[in-house]
Amino acid sequence: DFAAARRAMVASQLRTSGINTPALLDAFGMVAREDYVGPQRRAVAYVDRSIPLSPTRAMNPAATTAALINALALDDGDTVLVVGAATGYAVAIVARLARMVVGVECDAALANAAKIALPHATLVVGALEAGAAAHAPYDAILIDGAVETVPPALIAQLSAKGRLATGLVDAGVTRLALGR
Repeated sequence: DFAAARRAMVASQLRTSGINTPALLDAFGMVAREDYVGPQRRAVAYVDRSIPLSPTRAMNPAATTAALINALALDDGDTVLVVGAATGYAVAIVARLARMVVGVECDAALANAAKIALPHATLVVGALEAGAAAHAPYDAILIDGAVETVPPALIAQLSAKGRLATGLVDAGVTRLALGR
């Protein structure tokens, strides 16, 4: 019962991690995570850990994605870039919270899966560190993963009051970080 698993994820993984924004909790409660992990992984779509999507990519645990999105404090007027869109799960969540969302993905197979799952979203296949300048400026950028440094090209795509959230790797430890 995926609907029950989704409700349990919101209650036991997100709320207990300090995620209390009603619109964000609603978005996670409405987006079917099992649709974004591939048929062979549907049974584990709601586990509290990363889920492999390809040999080199994984979907973050829901609590990590929620913490990053929560830090961005999105509103329905925002234009958002999701870097590392993968199969589109974070794009689908953000699309429920913002005016416009653009996803960029370097893995063509993952991007094709995202295009099928998100037929109305703007998805760009290209280098993650390059972003999607054609749709900039962005009010918010979500790097759905971890980086050692934030690529200058992404910073250049932020609006004057823009914010960027990512996992920032420092001495082997990943910390969630928000920049303005």
